[in-house]
Amino acid sequence: MRKKFLGAGLLISLAVLLAGCSNVNQPINSQSTGLWSHYFVYPLSWFITTVSHIFWNSYGIAIIITTIIVRLVLLPLMAKQVKSSQAMQELQPKIKELQQKYSSKDQNTQKKLQEEQMKLFQENHVNPLAGCLPLLIQMPILFAFYQAIMRTEAIKSQSFLWFQLGHADPFYILPVIAGLSTFLQQKIMMGRMGNNNPQMAMMMYVFPIMIAIPALYFPSALALYWVIGNIFMIFQTYIIYEKHDEPKKAVSGSAKKK
Repeated sequence: MRKKFLGAGLLISLAVLLAGCSNVNQPINSQSTGLWSHYFVYPLSWFITTVSHIFWNSYGIAIIITTIIVRLVLLPLMAKQVKSSQAMQELQPKIKELQQKYSSKDQNTQKKLQEEQMKLFQENHVNPLAGCLPLLIQMPILFAFYQAIMRTEAIKSQSFLWFQLGHADPFYILPVIAGLSTFLQQKIMMGRMGNNNPQMAMMMYVFPIMIAIPALYFPSALALYWVIGNIFMIFQTYIIYEKHDEPKKAVSGSAKKK
């Protein structure tokens, strides 16, 4: 639950950061100064431009391909997140036992509860913060995408399908698809995890809204990045969970034979 709120908080912070960005109108090129511009924004702008030249100068196709490559790079981290989430799910009964044992709200009892929980995590080789890492990494990537789009005139001014990449979707189609695909991805992941927590179910509805609303105002290229990323993550969820479920199926099959 805390991870979801962290992701939502980071998204809101990003929206504020993007809205107040002072150098978004400064063109990006190889001579751009500053650590962020030179080592993050320009390489991404260059890569999108290079890929577009391969695919008929279409920056829309280039953004789709770049998004897929970014997701492939993040795939090992997402697999680790899934492993950590499953381990945390398996530990929930023991965590609840500890919470009942140390139910008093005084400072010493709560400190003891935290110590016992950390001991439980260490014994089972579980890092409760591992699931936050992909979220933390995606935020600067999203920020770099935004600046690469807005500071590269060729990207910002080109149209793709029915929308202009540097402007919000005038028909609100992409924001709606971004919200729906986020909902579908979250629903599939919760289903694969077997998580029936009502608080998590609430976030399954809240998080898509927090994606769709910024997408109404952000450049369509950024909404396109979200949509393609969500579609990729839907397939990724099936693949990763299938891989992690195979050992359990093998154990279950062996037990039935016996």
